[in-house]
Amino acid sequence: MPQPNHHRLFAVILGTNEIASAIGIQLVRAGYCVVMSHDPDPPVIRRKMAFHDALFTDTVQLEDIVAERVDDGMQVHQALRRPAQILVTWLGLLDLLPVRHIDLLIDARLQKRRITPDLRRLGRLAIGLGPGFSSNSNCDIAVETRPGKIGPVTDARWTDAADGVASSLGDVGAERFVYSPFAGRWHTPVEIGTRVYRDLVLGHLSGIPVLAPRDGILRGIARDGSEVPAGVKLLEIDPRGRHAQWTGTDQRGRAIANATTAAVKLHTAHRITQRNPA
Repeated sequence: MPQPNHHRLFAVILGTNEIASAIGIQLVRAGYCVVMSHDPDPPVIRRKMAFHDALFTDTVQLEDIVAERVDDGMQVHQALRRPAQILVTWLGLLDLLPVRHIDLLIDARLQKRRITPDLRRLGRLAIGLGPGFSSNSNCDIAVETRPGKIGPVTDARWTDAADGVASSLGDVGAERFVYSPFAGRWHTPVEIGTRVYRDLVLGHLSGIPVLAPRDGILRGIARDGSEVPAGVKLLEIDPRGRHAQWTGTDQRGRAIANATTAAVKLHTAHRITQRNPA
């Protein structure tokens, strides 16, 4: 029997990328109704590792979880009466706040060079991922996402600032990406998972051809027709040959999701202890 609307745990994740999606999977398994809110900056490129494309195709399956698109607050409200699920939407946070009080708000947009908003008091628990978050300034819990340091920040210091150094994939760093040299409209006919070769034209940014930086498997690419800002990732090549991955959740996504859900459990345990001291 479905739980009453006011009993279903309601989580809002800002972002529809692969990190947000990995977190969403864990939360829905924990019984949350999860709404993932799209933000166009930065564009999502690892789309076969995310629920992002549900915005355009109605549903997307990742692992054993199917996400569906919703277009208005009433659909979200109705979903809170059903079993736990993931919803993907164009609605922003201001559109979702009137639906019902948010139990868990997570900013997973990883906007490395934008001012991060103060999320405190917008939900019962607000978590900020990646650069620009501190539990003393704009969230209840900050989670570090830098490789080798993934986990909740246990004091009031800020998470590490972006340093412009890309993490390695098969010993290849930033050279596996192509970044947009200017803002414009992006067009591409190439599908994720395609084997590509250095200097192959993979798309056009406002009519200017964009070439593959190296041989490998196309791991991610911005969706055809997207408006992209300057200086963001347009595409990624996986150089690992038979070990290439372009679908499902990856190790980093799962590690950040684990750190985020661990922070939620710790916060919940702390609140219970406060209410019921020994």
